[in-house]
Amino acid sequence: MGIFDQVKDAMRMRNEQKRIQNEIAKISVEYSNGGITVVAKGDMSIEKISFAPEAFDEVKAGKPQRFETMLFNVVNGALKKAKEATQREMMNLMKSSELGQMFGK
Repeated sequence: MGIFDQVKDAMRMRNEQKRIQNEIAKISVEYSNGGITVVAKGDMSIEKISFAPEAFDEVKAGKPQRFETMLFNVVNGALKKAKEATQREMMNLMKSSELGQMFGK
């Protein structure tokens, strides 16, 4: 394989990688518990956090640390769910992409 073919393959791989990254960026998952809802994206960013009135019951009861723990757990749950969805999507995309074919997947 000549240098031209190698450059062409590298460019094709780069374009495929960008396409996969764009698909991953579209992933959005929601996780809720105790009146707290977090929406996480496939790039592991948090898109939205919302609270139902009952989520603040612990704070009103003088237990803000319980609210903080719930928030922590819901954020981590959303990120875990986003990671799992991203891994599934990556496997599907790799199987059907040129990258997967190039590496014998």
